[in-house]
Amino acid sequence: MKKDLLVDEKQAEELKAASLEYVSHTLSKRQQCDLELLINGGFSPLTGFHDRETYQSVIDSCRLPDGTPWPVPVVLDVAPAFAETLEIGQKIALRDAEGFMPAVLTVEDIWEPDKTEEAEKVYGTTDPDHPGVKQLFSDVGNVYVGGTVEGIQYPLHYEFENLWDSPEELQHLFRKMGWRKVVAFHSSNPMHRLHRDVILSVAKQNEAHVLLHPAVGVTKPGDLHYYARVHCYKAIRNRFPHNMAALSLLPLAMRMAGPREALWHAIVNQNYNCTHFIVGPDHASPPRNGNGKRFYGKYEAQRFVQRFQGDLDIEIVPVEAHHYAPDKKAFLPESKFQESGLESLDFSSADLKKAMTCNEDIPEWVTYPEVIDALKNVYPSRSKQGFTLFFTGLSGSGKSTLAGIVYAKLIEAGGRPVSLLDGDVVRQNLSSELGFSKAHRDLNIRRIGFVASEITKNRGIAICAPIAPYAETRRAVREAIEQHGAFIEIHVSTPLEVCEARDRKGLYAKARKGIIPEFTGISDPYDVPENPELSIDTSQLAPPEAAQKILLYLLKEGYLDENE
Repeated sequence: MKKDLLVDEKQAEELKAASLEYVSHTLSKRQQCDLELLINGGFSPLTGFHDRETYQSVIDSCRLPDGTPWPVPVVLDVAPAFAETLEIGQKIALRDAEGFMPAVLTVEDIWEPDKTEEAEKVYGTTDPDHPGVKQLFSDVGNVYVGGTVEGIQYPLHYEFENLWDSPEELQHLFRKMGWRKVVAFHSSNPMHRLHRDVILSVAKQNEAHVLLHPAVGVTKPGDLHYYARVHCYKAIRNRFPHNMAALSLLPLAMRMAGPREALWHAIVNQNYNCTHFIVGPDHASPPRNGNGKRFYGKYEAQRFVQRFQGDLDIEIVPVEAHHYAPDKKAFLPESKFQESGLESLDFSSADLKKAMTCNEDIPEWVTYPEVIDALKNVYPSRSKQGFTLFFTGLSGSGKSTLAGIVYAKLIEAGGRPVSLLDGDVVRQNLSSELGFSKAHRDLNIRRIGFVASEITKNRGIAICAPIAPYAETRRAVREAIEQHGAFIEIHVSTPLEVCEARDRKGLYAKARKGIIPEFTGISDPYDVPENPELSIDTSQLAPPEAAQKILLYLLKEGYLDENE
């Protein structure tokens, strides 16, 4: 059975010629990833995006209608307005943001899903703290289109060209190298000594070679950009015995669906011709929710996947949690510590990031010097990295005054570019077409966040002082910026009555009379930040004193060079 969905050259030319008559759909990043794996056979036996029957079967039973295991919906989500233009049997040109057309879809079904049901069944929760659930409700279109895909050409990758492989290409590589058994390891995080030792142990036990197969499509918010991760993977690959390990990048858009996702990864790696697949204790689990609660139990993913072992052509290898035993100078399974009483040490990704940005020592057992060198480009010391100062508070709280003073002091100190994203200037130059409705105010904040993330990425300092009343929007801006540097939220917590008394423009009075609708603090809510880095009440501090409090915080936390 042919696994990939590429048509022959003649059919491809015919589709390209006819595509001028087709309606076009611009793919999201997630859809691009899904489409690539459909075309190259990574999602075999799928022949396109799920229709309604297949979608329902998948969310209900983790199986396709014919009984084949498949745990995660693969759907083409679109906006309702676009869906209204479609008819069954119609062809859609699927294009990326540049207009390149990798495939054509023949529409077979159009429907509105019950997203709450999908969240409950696929993710096991409707908690918006779950990144998959959040994306489902916030970013995924409200209409699904199912249909058959005809692949014209694989999507193009201009970076790490020699590390992208289709299942067929990896099959040829394994045959050429004489690899009969291959253990796949899937990750969306940097790899360190622990990962290398555990993978090598599994490979030895199974007399197998190793495929490092990291997901580099869409991962969870806050994940390190895959450019940096790939350099870490290359360094780790070279730490395996000669010709024992291969590295290939997987264009998978992760859903962070825990147990279901683990089964999905196993199926994908089976399609990539691997014989064994490692499932960790918290495989594809998102960070804990706001209350510190796990979304999935430890080892739950392993138990779930093993229920499907008889239906798979890849062997599931569950791996126990490991810790470092200084007395043995080795990583040992958790159960060994319980039996022996040995001392155990751990060093999380957060610990590593903190150590690097704060110039602290990293124990030798944690990682390799080559990996640290690769991470230095994305985890520079705090005094060298970019950061955003994000002031938030009610109108009249003193945000703009503080932002202006801090901006002046940082410019005076020199040494680093500083940009003040003044609200009025941003409105005039970036958001001039926007009004003051809730949707428009939200969009304006996201635009400010985007500009601030670009400044931060390039090691500058961005200072923003919008009202930014909605916690969800502030969180989205934080997630965008923290991929590149630090996000320092400063809640200017001046009480409403003080802000209202200061109001020289009479905005609060107009809001109370209903002249200004949706005014924050009066007729529209302000979500008080729960865990800001700083909280300042300007009714208790003079502006220069409050500004110095911010500068001293930056110095204490290492964001300012103490020698400058």
